[in-house]
Amino acid sequence: MTGSPIEPWPWLALAGLGLFHGINPAMGWLFAVALGLNRGSRKIVLLSLFPIALGHALAVAVILSVVIALGLMLDHAMVTRAAALVLIGWALWHAMRGHRQRLRVGMQTGLAGLALWSFLMASAHGAGLMVVPMLLPMCGPEAPIGASGAIPLALAAVGVHSLAMMVAIAAISVAVYDWIGLGFLRRGWVNLDLIWAGALLLCGAVLIAGV
Repeated sequence: MTGSPIEPWPWLALAGLGLFHGINPAMGWLFAVALGLNRGSRKIVLLSLFPIALGHALAVAVILSVVIALGLMLDHAMVTRAAALVLIGWALWHAMRGHRQRLRVGMQTGLAGLALWSFLMASAHGAGLMVVPMLLPMCGPEAPIGASGAIPLALAAVGVHSLAMMVAIAAISVAVYDWIGLGFLRRGWVNLDLIWAGALLLCGAVLIAGV
């Protein structure tokens, strides 16, 4: 895999993954709507977006920090293969067992509790792992920017991804709270757990193909 900070495809992919993460109700919009309905306040729905985005961004940043640190110490191909195997393993685990893991947070939680919940959910679902195939070509040891520019670029990647996710969550949360209602989840919502597992598997395959 090759790439540079000025090529558009990694940034478009990061934004696309952010939108995909935002669409998944497990990443926060469902909880934001539930909080708003529980407290009878649209303002709560909107306020919830910030800790949800923060927790998600922190979960992604932790994974990217580990990948960058390993990339500076180990061979690029080794890091890429290891990341691919983790992604594929996480996909298989999520497909078989992930739907049984549910982190429960009460409706009386505050913003800090919501940020912690978002961090744990994003970590458990492997949200940060999905971003790795886009990060390695830009921030890996073979990237044109070198080690000195890896951290700022990784922060920019987290920002682009998180902003796109927040836009998706905001649009869906407001639409569901104001007009659609939660009943549509029972009538025709697709199985995003399987799609999520497939996305993890695809990201792992992309890394394997690029080695």
